[in-house]
Amino acid sequence: PVPSPTRTHFANSGTEAVETALKLAMHATGREKFIAFFNSFHGRTLGSLSLTSSRVAQRRGFKRQALDVTHVPYAYCLRCPFNLGCKDDGQCCLGGIDWIENRLFKTTTPPDEVAGIVVEVVQGEGGYVPAPKEFLQGLRRICDEHGILLIVDEVQSGMGRTGKMFACEHYDLKPDIITIAKGVASGVPMGACVARADLMDWQPGAHASTFGGNPVAIAAALKTIELLERELIKNSAEVGGYLKEGLLKLMQKHDCIGDVRGFGMMLGVEFVTDRASMTAAPELRDMIETACFERGLIVLGCGANTIRWSPPLVLSRENVDVALEIFDEAITASC
Repeated sequence: PVPSPTRTHFANSGTEAVETALKLAMHATGREKFIAFFNSFHGRTLGSLSLTSSRVAQRRGFKRQALDVTHVPYAYCLRCPFNLGCKDDGQCCLGGIDWIENRLFKTTTPPDEVAGIVVEVVQGEGGYVPAPKEFLQGLRRICDEHGILLIVDEVQSGMGRTGKMFACEHYDLKPDIITIAKGVASGVPMGACVARADLMDWQPGAHASTFGGNPVAIAAALKTIELLERELIKNSAEVGGYLKEGLLKLMQKHDCIGDVRGFGMMLGVEFVTDRASMTAAPELRDMIETACFERGLIVLGCGANTIRWSPPLVLSRENVDVALEIFDEAITASC
């Protein structure tokens, strides 16, 4: 999704890929400030931790952050951070853009000092929340107008997870830099930072990693990409769509499911006390997660009250049927 030509720096993990992106943005622009979003997760090393804001436990004890980062509200229309009651009409997307342009840029954060805006197009740890297209288009415009680099973190959402190679393809979004890891090498430690070639023109020694790009990891990544392009991206889209249909049917049955969202095999199910009030139900979410585990289904929470569905990309429709049956039983037993 990064406009060609590109260059790639190989790393060993997602957080290392993000650190590379941050250093690159500072080096290429000569600026030091960054903008990130509440409920984001970008890693736990000091630079990436400065961006991360999904849980206070990740930052407690690290009193001084390494980078100058300003956090702003993410466009989460179901629970609009601006209390616009917008649901899906896109107004909170505009609210977030307005916050940056008319609050930050005019009060505390001069745009000509901002090196990059770092965003997940689908927030991972924050609740599997896909960004509205208008919000991402607004970020792209802001970056273009002020010489800021748009950095998209695809560590969790990339490599076929959403039914496309990268989640930003769902939005036709063209970032300046993307970060990749997790599924890129099928479990072998590897990360990558891909950027426009004109940006990654730093002198030898400016950035390096001893084991980055080691032959075993590269071989695993090449084979993974081959399998993704041959069949697994298609499977993620098709079987992921089948899974989402099943979850939406369960939503019709259970009033405690407030939302089903996402793409491919990156789906979030948000739990509430009831859909009339839409009050978040984190304790219920935890009970359902435990009930699933006791019945042989491993799922994991994210955000305050959401269960994420992030299965292996080889998932079959038969697997989905079994998983949905267990999920239904777990919800019934917990509500």
